[in-house]
Amino acid sequence: GRGEGLRSVRCVTAALCARYNGEIGDIVVGRITEVQQKRWKVETNSRLDSVLLLSSINLPGGELRRKSAEDELAMRDYLQEGDLISAEVQSIFSDGAVSLHTRSLKYGKLAQGVLVQVSPSLVKRQKTHFHDLPCGASVILGNNGFIWIYPTPEQKDDEAGGYTANLEPVPLSDREVISRLRNCIMALVTHKMMLFDTSILYCYEASLPHQIKDILKPEVTEEIVLEARQRLLDSEG
Repeated sequence: GRGEGLRSVRCVTAALCARYNGEIGDIVVGRITEVQQKRWKVETNSRLDSVLLLSSINLPGGELRRKSAEDELAMRDYLQEGDLISAEVQSIFSDGAVSLHTRSLKYGKLAQGVLVQVSPSLVKRQKTHFHDLPCGASVILGNNGFIWIYPTPEQKDDEAGGYTANLEPVPLSDREVISRLRNCIMALVTHKMMLFDTSILYCYEASLPHQIKDILKPEVTEEIVLEARQRLLDSEG
């Protein structure tokens, strides 16, 4: 049902999954937990549920307009419990809860992919947290430690304003790339290495001589992480 086959959540170890303290402008990946009046509650790995107001989203067609009673009734058509979204932190409430917005077409509902949960402290702050990797998959590196790995779309579909989910079957080749990337992220986290597009790509390339299922064997993990670390040092030098 609804692409559940590719959805998995795993926290590498309970100790590594520290809570997220939001900062304005952060990019987050979150899960809708409740549809309320004029707002959605969103799980973002924070101490308190985050909030996405109906007034803070682009509606289908991408237009920004005043939201009507009709829109309020249709809220579950846009986002319902269990849906995953990408969003930006718009403001922080006085109690520390995070208020989100999805007003840019790059944000919105996430369809087919895999969610990996890591400590927010391991996600490197960059100008962009959306990356199309040359291996054929893309990642959203949420500042909140939620990382979304998905097949790179062939074309960017702006018409729906980010609320239609493509639920076409994902080809095996794409699933293998996503699984490999996921295991590489887990390998980097095991060695407490910062996660950003280059560290993930170098680890992915170092893993290619190995089968996907072998990446998380401790000796293989160590080998590919060391190789990735050395390439990062060489490129910085």
